[in-house]
Amino acid sequence: MTETAHRSSLRRWSQRLFAALLLGGQVIVHLIRGNVHRRNTLEQMVLVGPESLLIALITAISVGMVFTIQVAREFINLGAGQTVGGVLALALARELSPVLTAVILAGRVGSAFSAEIGTMQVTEQIDALYMLKTDPIDYLVIPRVLACCLMLPFLTVLSFVAGMSAGLVIADASYGISHSIFLNSVRNFLSSWDLVSAMIKSFVFGGLIAIIGSSWGLTTTGGAKGVGQSTTTAVVTALLAIFISDFFLSWLMFQGTGSAVL
Repeated sequence: MTETAHRSSLRRWSQRLFAALLLGGQVIVHLIRGNVHRRNTLEQMVLVGPESLLIALITAISVGMVFTIQVAREFINLGAGQTVGGVLALALARELSPVLTAVILAGRVGSAFSAEIGTMQVTEQIDALYMLKTDPIDYLVIPRVLACCLMLPFLTVLSFVAGMSAGLVIADASYGISHSIFLNSVRNFLSSWDLVSAMIKSFVFGGLIAIIGSSWGLTTTGGAKGVGQSTTTAVVTALLAIFISDFFLSWLMFQGTGSAVL
């Protein structure tokens, strides 16, 4: 019985994942046609951006301080204390800032998308939109996709700045690495492409979070219990999508040999 339930759950998850892929294609088509609900988009941008800013900054500051503590001592023992700032900058720009900010957004915003749209689905509000000749993709999905794709890069930049600032303070206060040495290392290691890659990753992650959350909401069944299940699986699926896509994006952007040191 348990094995049958697992198979049924996996089959259901696969079907919803396929539905999410189809929804992503529909979103692209609708965007090409210029079907954008501006008021809803602005409302979702506020939800995704300013209302998520505080938790994103707190996370970035914590990560910047912890990373500096973990790295600085070992680098100083190896005689490479002057490179701490550059290593932190690369880690934050290439991976930590875009990925961790996306994870925060998946938990906070992706779950909200799935719960809200799922509730509308089980209470037949989606059917009411069709009766009013309103396309749910234009009215519900596209505003959320645009909000995530536009605001996540913005949050990533602020998280990068916050993490670097926290690392700078810890390096100076705890390990005697002066601001000039720290910042000079950042200039030597960090390139414009590292920041561009962070923006590209954030844009992709934002789209994945919004599409998966919206798709899981639209395919919700089973009343209140189904809404809860959809919310949970939407977040888990979004996290998996972030980590898997991060690998492929990193492979495309940074594969091969090379050095960040100028």
